[in-house]
Amino acid sequence: MRQTRRRLLQTTGVALGGVGLAGCGGQSGTDANESTATDTETATDTAEPTATETPTAEASAATALAAQWNVMRARLHDAMALGHTGQHAAAASLVGDVFARFENAGGEWGAHEGLESTSESAYESFEEHLGAARTGLEEGSAEDAMDALAEAETNLLSAQRGRTSTDVAEVFTIMTFAARVRDVDALATAGLTDAAATVGQEVFADFEGAAVHDTIESAGEEYYEAFEGGMEEVVSAAQSGDAEAVHEAALASSQGAVDAAYELTSEAIAGVAHLSLMGAVGFDAEMAAGMGGPGLGVAHAAGLNGYRIRVRDAQWLYDAGQAEAAKAAAQSIFQHFEGARAHEALEEASEEAYGQFEHEGLEALVTAIEDGDDAGVDDAVATVHGGLTTGIDALAGQNAAILQSGFFRARLGDAHERYLLGEGEVAATIAEDLFALFEENQSGFHESLEETSEDLYHTFEEDHLAALPDAFRNGDDEAVATHVTGAMDALIEYEAMAGSTAVASAAAAGYVTGRAGDAGALSTAGATDRAETVASDAFAYFEAGANGFHEAVEDASEERYASFEEALGALRSATTGSADAYGAATTFADEATAAVYAIVENGSSGGDVNAAPLVSAVFATFENARVHEAVEAGDREFYEAFESALSDYVSALESGADVDAAAERYAQATRNAAFAVAGAADDAPAMSMGGGGSGSGEDPELSGGPNVVEGVPDDADHVVSMQAVAFEPAELTVSVGDTVAWEWAAGEPHNVVAYEDGIPEGATYWASGGFESEEAARSGWENGEGAVQEGQSYVHTFETTGEHAYFCVPHEAAGMEGMIVVEE
Repeated sequence: MRQTRRRLLQTTGVALGGVGLAGCGGQSGTDANESTATDTETATDTAEPTATETPTAEASAATALAAQWNVMRARLHDAMALGHTGQHAAAASLVGDVFARFENAGGEWGAHEGLESTSESAYESFEEHLGAARTGLEEGSAEDAMDALAEAETNLLSAQRGRTSTDVAEVFTIMTFAARVRDVDALATAGLTDAAATVGQEVFADFEGAAVHDTIESAGEEYYEAFEGGMEEVVSAAQSGDAEAVHEAALASSQGAVDAAYELTSEAIAGVAHLSLMGAVGFDAEMAAGMGGPGLGVAHAAGLNGYRIRVRDAQWLYDAGQAEAAKAAAQSIFQHFEGARAHEALEEASEEAYGQFEHEGLEALVTAIEDGDDAGVDDAVATVHGGLTTGIDALAGQNAAILQSGFFRARLGDAHERYLLGEGEVAATIAEDLFALFEENQSGFHESLEETSEDLYHTFEEDHLAALPDAFRNGDDEAVATHVTGAMDALIEYEAMAGSTAVASAAAAGYVTGRAGDAGALSTAGATDRAETVASDAFAYFEAGANGFHEAVEDASEERYASFEEALGALRSATTGSADAYGAATTFADEATAAVYAIVENGSSGGDVNAAPLVSAVFATFENARVHEAVEAGDREFYEAFESALSDYVSALESGADVDAAAERYAQATRNAAFAVAGAADDAPAMSMGGGGSGSGEDPELSGGPNVVEGVPDDADHVVSMQAVAFEPAELTVSVGDTVAWEWAAGEPHNVVAYEDGIPEGATYWASGGFESEEAARSGWENGEGAVQEGQSYVHTFETTGEHAYFCVPHEAAGMEGMIVVEE
């Protein structure tokens, strides 16, 4: 048998109490000679028992607190897994969620206050590195973000050592590795087996170099082989694209880690650690449900795809000399986006893409149209396209390629219409631009089409798309008709082959939106006969099935189906009468987007991916686990709350309804079950969102103070929406004397605090709670003062011109900052 470092220490009688633990990169943490004392207590110096001794460590509320931090450690690895696979926007959103949850984990034995009381330096460093990680992911500095996440995990690991012991923290680190193996399972469940293989290889490499490698082996050869061998099988199965085999191997591997924990420490501590793994898997399921399949991400992306198509109408109308109609077309996109479900989703997925689309693109487009700036219009359209494409890629993931196909079909329709109007050169340029986008593999479209079908790939690119520019320029009607039809047919077939009905419908919605816009633009430009033909063709395409779109929307909602057909019929009628045809096209575009949401929301967990098996496996494990009886014996009410939350979560994942609420309740129930096993049920934080429990922990009393009111006052000139960790809009321009209301919209309670050095000289200091200085506002928040909660808003009237920078105290590190610009 191989002589490990742990065996050498045991046989030579050296205590293991100071052995370093594996952090993010699998390297040792605190050096054995360094003190792990905290700001409030000294870490227990626990010697490692010999192979024949029974561990004597006792569980307590501190153990359950450490379990909360372990779930957070696992979630940091979730973000790293997403980051390593290139899904930076999703990783940034996850980090923001971790921060928001941390900020809300109050009470003496909550993760937030518990970390602050354990080590002020670890607490400050953790928040700082979480903020840096999110910023890095949003700005494309992935390497810096990964480093920041690693440092944040080190902070939590240090706190675990301080509040428990080095040996107990080592058991938690074993569970962190087990959670990372389950991350691979989550990625494979979401259909991302290539990414799963990459992450699995990283986990395996980290484990081989980690201190806990030898620790698990010391627990028993069978546990070591189960864990490590299971990891090898996980990677192999992921490389083979076998998600089911990944799932089975991940369960076997993580069970090896759980069994090892029971050999290494007391029954109660091992049980608490096991529950931390169950909590981590719960978050994995939420992540998988959000990542895989069509999901709401694809519905949001479909809405953005519609904007990407419609902005070309504004450009077309401008080129046709219809400046007012062009401006109205651009503004209609702006107006719809402000109230759209995709609005917040885009901002959360990528703040950069959001700003590029709305502020740098749409606003610039309206201005350029007003100024008659030809180059400015072209530049603004390109900017809008870039921002929306980034957002679509972030929200739709691998399905972005199929939405890109719908966009290509809409643009081919544009090119054909411009050709029929006698603008052959314009049509040729559109075709050349599409060819360039295809060659650069924007949204992975080129690669996806080629992988889906070599024949379709060659038919689309070589037989038709490449031939279109010359056909347009040469005025060859027969060749144009042949190549436009051939390219369209190839893409329709690709969409049906590459995507589920929901995703193919989303692509079809984009195409129909484009044709409706063409009909509206043609009518506005005076080509009413052609406008009627285009509208009729769009109607016929939908009636013929549209790759399952017709049946899918009818199945999803009879009401939505009727509204969709009515809007499409109204467009056709408008092209033949005096009604505003482009206005009808805009109304139809809104209906097309709503239809996609209806289809996705009717599809159980959003489509192809069902993350329920991840949590069902937890349920099956729990029923036969050693910790099962420990939870029941520790607190019967917590036990019932845990089983109920677990069952409800499985059901929510299967139905796709109220997944977020069910996930939150499960997270809280798992946390409190750990307190029950630790013999500290009375110290558990209070449950919310309908959860039960007998813990005595209470949320801090919060109060608003001056200018925090119920609702939004009718006389407010502007409203800023306070999202989970962001102000929307982040920057707002107002006039002197204008009143701004900051309305709670999501997340936990917020406050609004001006930076003292960020407001104009001579301006009166302002903050929710009526504080007269930034220091007082920060201190006030610690006492629960100045809070803006659900149903409330903070109101302030601005009298001094200049820039007023402000922030939210509890979410400052997550980047929740804003700016009010006051003008005369």
